[in-house]
Amino acid sequence: MFRDDRMELVDDDVAGQSQASGPGERSQERALPGGFVNAVVRVGDTVRRPPAPGFAHDLLHHLEQHGWAGAPNHLGTDDQGRDILTFVAGHVPWKPPRPAWLRSEESLARVAALVREFHDLTAGTDLAGDHEVVCHNDLSPRNTIYRDGSPVAFIDWDTAAPGLRVQDVAHVCWQYAGLGAEVLDPVLAGRLIRVVADAYGLEDRAGLVRTVLWWQDRCWQGIERAADGGDVAMGRLREAGVVGEVQAAWGWTARHRGELEQGLG
Repeated sequence: MFRDDRMELVDDDVAGQSQASGPGERSQERALPGGFVNAVVRVGDTVRRPPAPGFAHDLLHHLEQHGWAGAPNHLGTDDQGRDILTFVAGHVPWKPPRPAWLRSEESLARVAALVREFHDLTAGTDLAGDHEVVCHNDLSPRNTIYRDGSPVAFIDWDTAAPGLRVQDVAHVCWQYAGLGAEVLDPVLAGRLIRVVADAYGLEDRAGLVRTVLWWQDRCWQGIERAADGGDVAMGRLREAGVVGEVQAAWGWTARHRGELEQGLG
């Protein structure tokens, strides 16, 4: 699902951890950029945002227990019922145009490696259940913190759920390589998604492009369905033209599916 909402860990200051909460806390709140759907603020060395599902909390605790630095830590809730997360320093490229280095082979490979790390940490756990791993399900540059042009952490874990490895890998191929949006050359696109698959170590690639199409179709239909049902946030996305953008990306990917699959080798 396309989301441009939770840029909660965006800043250029030094990150830290704190569970501070007190009477003067609200006056210290500073809105963080990119909050297209939900209000997200920074308070000292923490971030406050609307509560995520309990599964996301459990996942973040699991990743923290294993010493993985690629996600914020969940510290609890404040007196307003908001999640308290550690602030992670860096830059989130939420505002277009995106810098070209986002699609560099080095950057794409590092993103894929980070995905492989947290997938492996969840494989075979109670969190994954009968599935291969736990998937983030919303990986994109908008939900990635970069330092010096290198991805270091993922944010917005609200939609995390058990799933298949290829689901997140396909989402990375779509969102980070910019299929059908920034990248219109199918030969280049094929090379970029191969970089992602190679860096991740994806063995079975037969369904990769098919899963990209599945995500794109699911995304625009999900926005439409939610907006029709009165979801204000999804209504704003539709008004911003996101549905048309995703439909165009789906059309491009479908037209060039054969070339993209050939590029995977």
